[in-house]
Amino acid sequence: MDAASIAPASTTASAISTPQHMQALARANRVRLARAELKRSISRGELEVAEVIRECPWQTESMSLAELLTSQRRWGRTRARKFLQSLSLSENKRVGTLTPRQRTLLSTTLTTRDTLPREAVLV
Repeated sequence: MDAASIAPASTTASAISTPQHMQALARANRVRLARAELKRSISRGELEVAEVIRECPWQTESMSLAELLTSQRRWGRTRARKFLQSLSLSENKRVGTLTPRQRTLLSTTLTTRDTLPREAVLV
């Protein structure tokens, strides 16, 4: 056996394309930047969290519920935790793994909480 038969074949396509780890870093950076912009939009009030949960854009598929909820103004870890516990949802659950029933429950509860008077919302 010679060295050519043992070594993996290199094609021109693999030599030209970017290494896998660099592609993964590029994708991670795209997701990170897109999430930051989404969170800024939610914080400014341009986007509603209930709408984001219903639509589940690609940026939020691997985002935790707590991270999404705390991007709203005046929502901290404690408020998000209490809210999710009242719905029997884990704060570490990913938005992309929500079932249609959970997605509907979460978005309607958020929408109705936003329309209630402030005194009724405080727990």
